[in-house]
Amino acid sequence: MRQYRVEAPSNDRIVRNLQIPYRLELLPAIPAFHRRARQTQDFPMGQLVYYGPMPFYYGIGEVKSMMEGFVAVDFRGTGQFGVHEDIFSPEYLIPIPRSTMGIL
Repeated sequence: MRQYRVEAPSNDRIVRNLQIPYRLELLPAIPAFHRRARQTQDFPMGQLVYYGPMPFYYGIGEVKSMMEGFVAVDFRGTGQFGVHEDIFSPEYLIPIPRSTMGIL
């Protein structure tokens, strides 16, 4: 009987090195439909936001447009999942004050 040897690829090929440009651990996790998440339902274009329940999943994004009660956000791959664009219900997004951007 012939035996075959299978080698697993190195970790460098499996896991890419994520260089997240922001300190996302400083953003507080805010559950969807929490009072603070419901305060802002209207996001102006260009507003910087993050995904409230898990900030490091998507990272920090810029509001591109609002359509039929949903918000289109461009994250530019700043989070752990590397998402560039997605559409959310406003209850999941938290605005980032300009004063906070300096520490991120």
